Order: sequence, then structure tokens, then C-alpha cells
Amino acid sequence: MNASEPALIICPTCSTANRVPRDKLTAGGKCGRCGGALFDAHPVTLGTSNFEAHLSKSGIPLLVDFWAAWCGPCRQMAPAFEAAAAKLEPYVRLGKLDTEAEQAIAARFAIRSIPTTILFSGGKELARQSGAMPTNAIVNWIQSALRG
Repeated sequence: MNASEPALIICPTCSTANRVPRDKLTAGGKCGRCGGALFDAHPVTLGTSNFEAHLSKSGIPLLVDFWAAWCGPCRQMAPAFEAAAAKLEPYVRLGKLDTEAEQAIAARFAIRSIPTTILFSGGKELARQSGAMPTNAIVNWIQSALRG
């Protein structure tokens, strides 16, 4: 893959696909439609309206935190997942999916316990981990999964 070959980056604000040369991912960039930042070091809130775009159209891997507001370990892991976004972007998009609000999506991926994090690439599941993790464990797990 050529470093200047464009990657499709899904806007976290409006879900529009934007072509960005891979060697320019770290330069930031704005959405051609809404003008929002393509990366802001925060996980994207995922739901019915934007999940498929981030899952299937994106040219970078997607790490999803399946969580619920009532879950203590989910609340405990939230700051670590937020911090991981700053370390993994722009090469991995992080997203959070509320399993209570999006029960059909959670069922589609057989989420049985939360928090569960799943790494996707090209719409396919690459790795899955259940339980809360600190920031460094999240980052190391993703880097290992993508290498291997």
C-alpha cells in the first residue's frame, strides 16, 4: 500500500467519507462537508445512524467500546478509553456504543458482558476483549492485534 494512497476517513460529526492521503493522516484535516475535525482525540459516539459508516466504509481500523451507563466497570474504563483515543488516532478510530440504547447492534455482535471492546478492520472483527482495561493495556492490545 502506497503511503500517499488515500484512506477513507469517516467524519465523526456528520459521517461523511473523506479521502485523505495516508501520509497526511497526522496533519489533522477537516471534513469536506461539515468542516469538522476528522480527528479530535476523543471516541466517537456510535449509534444506528453512523455505526455502519464507521464499521464498513472507513479506511482505518475501528475500536468499539460496548458499554452501558449502569455498568460500574464501564464507567471506570471510560477515562482510559478516552485517553487511548489520543494515543491511537489517527491510525485507529475509537467509538463508544451504548448497549442499552443500541440493543440490536449489541445483539448483532453477541455482546454478553460489558465492557467489551472489539477491534474491526474493513467491517470484520479482528480481536475482542471483555473487561475494563487501563489506557496502556488498551493501546498495547490494539498495537499487538494490528501487528499480528
